Amino acid sequence: MFRYGRIGLVLLLFAAASAQAFTVDELIARNVKARGGLEKIRAIQSLRTSGRMFVGDGGSSLELTYAQMIKRPGLIRQEAGMQGLTSVSAYDGAVGWQIQPFGGRLDPEKLSADDLKGYKLLADLDGPLVDYETKGHKVEYLGTEDVDGTDAHKLRVTLKDGDVVFIYLDPDYFLQIRMIVQFKIRGTEFVEEDDLGNYERVDGVMLPFSIESGPKGQAKTTKITIEKAEINGAMDAKLFHYPAPPAAAGK
Repeated sequence: MFRYGRIGLVLLLFAAASAQAFTVDELIARNVKARGGLEKIRAIQSLRTSGRMFVGDGGSSLELTYAQMIKRPGLIRQEAGMQGLTSVSAYDGAVGWQIQPFGGRLDPEKLSADDLKGYKLLADLDGPLVDYETKGHKVEYLGTEDVDGTDAHKLRVTLKDGDVVFIYLDPDYFLQIRMIVQFKIRGTEFVEEDDLGNYERVDGVMLPFSIESGPKGQAKTTKITIEKAEINGAMDAKLFHYPAPPAAAGK
């Protein structure tokens, strides 16, 4: 009995280990397939999502309108509005800028290279895993880690510039359920944790319709609920460019 039990335990452990024996490229391939396949992902030339943003803790959160526009190659614009005011953050592939009326700044101001790191990551419609070697990134598989009760596959992506992103994939569907970004901004390490869920299929591609964000290890203080997503709709490139100064009044 003892011998049989030990052999059975060995076989059980071997089966469990085999179930988790993925390579980086196998996990990325499963993720790409789950999202809709490489052909459909690369066919996305623009993506517009809109909905609601809730900022603050549950008892005193503010509700804002929310919109995000992404266009190849690497252009992004985000808007958040409340009480007739709209904040704008944008990047046109070369210059990043923002308008923050809630802080009393009505004129556009340019963003620093450090401030642009997050926008560049979001502006990649394919995501950092697709063609990661061509992009100059490095990806490592770190095994599984608990994400709110789910044994998620953990990938560490070292970006070309040296910053790090951790991506967690659901073990059943291989869709991304958490992302942790570690950026250095003006010499200080910035670590944010984003939880993604409520995936829906839009034109054959799976997109998250719920995003909750906050500093790693703390409560999520920002929640975005997507109400509409449009792929390859008309999108004027001027939306992303730094606004031109108003023309001088005629004499």
